[in-house]
Amino acid sequence: MGKLQTTENEIVPSIRAGTATGDLRLHEFRSRIFRNTRFLRVWLPPGYDDPANHGRRYPVFYLNDGQNLFETVSAFAGVEWQVDETADRIIREGVVPPVIFIGIDNAGKDRLREYMPHWSMHPMRLRVRGRHYPDFLMKEVMPFVERNYRAATGPDNTGLGGSSLGALIALYTAMVGPGVIGRLLIESPSLWVSNRQAIKESRSVRIWPERIFLAVGTSEAGSAERSRTVVDDVRELAAIVRRAVLSEHRLRLVIRDGAGHNEAAWAERFPEALQFLFGSQAHVT
Repeated sequence: MGKLQTTENEIVPSIRAGTATGDLRLHEFRSRIFRNTRFLRVWLPPGYDDPANHGRRYPVFYLNDGQNLFETVSAFAGVEWQVDETADRIIREGVVPPVIFIGIDNAGKDRLREYMPHWSMHPMRLRVRGRHYPDFLMKEVMPFVERNYRAATGPDNTGLGGSSLGALIALYTAMVGPGVIGRLLIESPSLWVSNRQAIKESRSVRIWPERIFLAVGTSEAGSAERSRTVVDDVRELAAIVRRAVLSEHRLRLVIRDGAGHNEAAWAERFPEALQFLFGSQAHVT
C-alpha cells in the first residue's frame, strides 16, 4: 500500500499494481452519486516523478471499464487493452506528449444500469442510472484526479472514452456536458440500445469535442446482417457529427474489416486512436 500526499494535506492511499508496465496506482473510490465503491486506476506517464517535471501538468484521458485496460488479471476474459504498454511506447517515441490515464472501473453487476442513460426494452432495463454518469465523472472523479495529481484542465487537455456500453455513456456525457471533453474515443458503441436514442439526441448537438475517434468492426454481432446494422449506426453517427463540426480534421472514422466486439480489437486500434486524439496533429485547426 502506497500513500499519496494531496494538496489538501490529506493522505490518499493507493495500491501499486505489480503487473503493469510503468507506474499504475489503484485508488478505492467511493461515489456519493452512485452510492458504491470501485477502483480508479491511475497510470502515470514516464518522467512524472522526475524532479525536473515537478511543476509540469499533464493532459488526462479518462476511460471506462477500467478493469480491462491495463492488466490481464482483471480484464474480461483475460484480454486487456494494453493501454500501459501502448502509452509507454508511443510517449517515449515522442508520438504523443505524456498523458495521465484514468481507468474508471465499471460497477460489476450494475454496469448496464450505470452505462445506460435511457430505459430500454431490449435489453430490458427500466431503472437505469446513466443520466447520473456525467455528474459522477465531472463532479466526483475529475475533481479527485485534479486534487491528487498534476492534471492539466480544460477541454484541450481532457479526454474520455470507452467501448460498447462504455462508449455509449462516453458519447452521452460529451453530448450533455458540452465544452468539458475535448478528446472523445468511441469504440464499437452500443447505439442500438434504447431504440437508438443516442443517435436521435445527437442530431441536436451543436458543440462537439475537438477530436473524435469513432471505430467499429465488420464482425461486431452474431450474424452478418446484425453486424451490418451496427456498422450502419456508426456511419450514421459519423455523418451527423460531420455535418455539425464541418471539419474532416476533427473526426476519424475507422471501420475495420473482420474486427469483432472484444478487447483484442480495441487494443489493436488504440495506438491509432491515441495518436489522433492527443498527438501533435490533434492541435491543428
